[in-house]
Amino acid sequence: MNKRAEFEAKSSLEQAAFWMPFTANRQFKKAPRLLARAEGMHYWTPDGRQVLDGTSGLWCVNAGHCRPKIVEAVQRQVATMDFAPTFQMGHPVVFEFAERLAEIAPQGFSKVFFTNSGSESADSALKIALAYHRARGDAGRYRLIGRERGYHGVNFGGMAVGGITANKKVFGPGVAGVDHIRHTHDLARNAFSKGQPKHGAEFADELERLCLLHDPSTIAAVIVEPVAGSAGVLVPPVGYLERLREICTRHGILLIFDEVITGFGRLGKPFASQYFNVMPDLFTVAKGMTNATVPMGAVFCRDSIYEAFMQGPEGIEIFHGYTYSGHPLACAAGIGTLDTYAEEGLLTRAAELAPHFEQAIHSLRGLPNVIDVRNCGLMGAVELEPRPGAAGKRAYEAFLKVFADGVLIRWTGDTLAFSPPLIVEKRQIDRIFESVRSALAGTP
Repeated sequence: MNKRAEFEAKSSLEQAAFWMPFTANRQFKKAPRLLARAEGMHYWTPDGRQVLDGTSGLWCVNAGHCRPKIVEAVQRQVATMDFAPTFQMGHPVVFEFAERLAEIAPQGFSKVFFTNSGSESADSALKIALAYHRARGDAGRYRLIGRERGYHGVNFGGMAVGGITANKKVFGPGVAGVDHIRHTHDLARNAFSKGQPKHGAEFADELERLCLLHDPSTIAAVIVEPVAGSAGVLVPPVGYLERLREICTRHGILLIFDEVITGFGRLGKPFASQYFNVMPDLFTVAKGMTNATVPMGAVFCRDSIYEAFMQGPEGIEIFHGYTYSGHPLACAAGIGTLDTYAEEGLLTRAAELAPHFEQAIHSLRGLPNVIDVRNCGLMGAVELEPRPGAAGKRAYEAFLKVFADGVLIRWTGDTLAFSPPLIVEKRQIDRIFESVRSALAGTP
């Protein structure tokens, strides 16, 4: 028996070396859930059981698993050049990929700064925002505004502007000079909304309150997810993003969209800014950028922001970057991903499937303990009534039952979340929610 087979044959991983992220390690290792192979819409467990992917891996495998063009592009690149630096150097594939990305970006966003993850993209966008104001002689703008229930990765900057308590409480305050506006979730008025909720545009006025509190001339940037993903698919109310944009423009504050989840076709447009027709000043991406084949992220910025950095003395314009910024394998994976998206129309396919997805997910209304269902494009959530004294347990038990039935979904708190690959068929959407229906009917 080889080492991998020997490992996969183990019934328990209690002494395994891997310290798992965002995981109850002791609980998991007593009853592990292992995935050994993937193709198209499915994973397979080590014992050969097929699992339908209802979450695009982790909101990231938008084109489905092990797609040929992406696999071939990475294989070809690693055999040609495995690594090249991008500090004072360059390589053709990084420039090609940046040009390809600019072609699908909103007009006026032709410059891309490469990172290695969504977390790094968030921190990079915040640093670019701060440096931009200083480059324009406005160094008094140092304050950053996030939003409650926001998720912008787990590095210190993204953690500080994020608004998920569990991600912050054991690590201290993080970056100073940060405040938060309230989240947009309004269960009393907007439960079971289809698409954008009708009520809540006024929540954007929280930013005006913070402007009065701190003085808007001290605020550098506001960062929000167009649709909050990790907090449980919180869809922006009608008029909310427009109001945020107007307030930021009036006070000279940069607006950053975190599109790590909503980018690359999740809502039926390449980016959420195009779907909602609200343009930020910078936006972050990762995940679906390379179909998660090789880790990569990026920050898109308005051309005017880039040009502000190019007006100073000759030399390094921004002292920021990563060893693996624009890594050749990641760029090759990204080009293969864009080719796959283009050839199969995947960046707009969610618009075609959204009505069926909406009907399927809202069919769960009325099941025991379901207190809300919400959706936008090909992402949605089912919120459950918390079990008294055991918050999150009900959703976790439903997640386990669905996995045992051969479907992978996400759970966060007392919410079940869904974001299937953009290649999903209607019958597979039905399969996902049939499994959830059965699990919820049997979960007390």
